[in-house]
Amino acid sequence: QVQLVESGGGLVQAGDSLSLSCAASGGSFGAYVGAWFRQAPGKEREFVAVVSWIGGYTAYADSVKGRFSISRDNVRNTVFLQMNSLKPEDTAVYYCAARGGHLGTSSSAGDYDYWGQGIQVTVSS
Repeated sequence: QVQLVESGGGLVQAGDSLSLSCAASGGSFGAYVGAWFRQAPGKEREFVAVVSWIGGYTAYADSVKGRFSISRDNVRNTVFLQMNSLKPEDTAVYYCAARGGHLGTSSSAGDYDYWGQGIQVTVSS
């Protein structure tokens, strides 16, 4: 059973950068696909980015493409989300998620078995 813990959120101004981390315990993150989702107040949880278990494949939501970058360090059992040029509409609770690496990547929240508790990111205008 993998436990995921996010860190690095906070309050920033529009145009700033922020880096999120997702640390895994109870298992080797290297065997899992890692992803980030986010949920703004009154909205459904939406896909942000995903990285394959080897790390050679990444995919992004159109709304963050070119601004966000997902990566992983399997030695440190951590997945990262680097967020640049942040906008007020990026304000949300960000969640880290994982699924078995053999299952492949997915942008659907329902396909993920393990979730972090979420961390707040607030971007002021």
